[in-house]
Amino acid sequence: MKHGLPQVDLSLENLVEEFFRQSEGNWQSQRRYYTLKSGEVEEVASDISIKFLEQGEPELVELAQLHELTNDAAFICGAYTTWKSNYFNSHRKPLTGSTVFGVHRNILYRDRGFATSKPVTAKYSLRDSKTMHLRTEYGGSIFEEEIKLIGSHHRTRQSIISRAGEEIMIGQYLEKRANPEF
Repeated sequence: MKHGLPQVDLSLENLVEEFFRQSEGNWQSQRRYYTLKSGEVEEVASDISIKFLEQGEPELVELAQLHELTNDAAFICGAYTTWKSNYFNSHRKPLTGSTVFGVHRNILYRDRGFATSKPVTAKYSLRDSKTMHLRTEYGGSIFEEEIKLIGSHHRTRQSIISRAGEEIMIGQYLEKRANPEF
């Protein structure tokens, strides 16, 4: 203890673990996607469930194998996320899915991407345990995202999707914890 204050470990691993622990639970998401060139706006409501994963859990071992990592315990932690989405002002049918996230150093591994069912990786950074920045690149596109926890019951997300150096879509999300007592 220095000057009567407790020491706080702000290492990247501790920040990301705390971020995922705080994100665990059920969320109701309201979001809009803005297509910049056409001006089209798509509205989506989703029910999202996030489960924190400890190092060595079966989902993370499987994710390590999917990414051909030799160490099954490579991920310090992760999350298993499921969702059900309903699209408004669109002829799209409701969509359900899941994704596994695993953290190794400053890389976030996923079993699938936003626009692909193939495994992807993203570079991430955190300025604190409440705000995560992600940058994912595949298929000629760049996905930049910020996820910010606001108190214990809300979070915001903003995604910017670019292709060939031009921003093509922005996604803005407001998410509310579905069970605030969690």
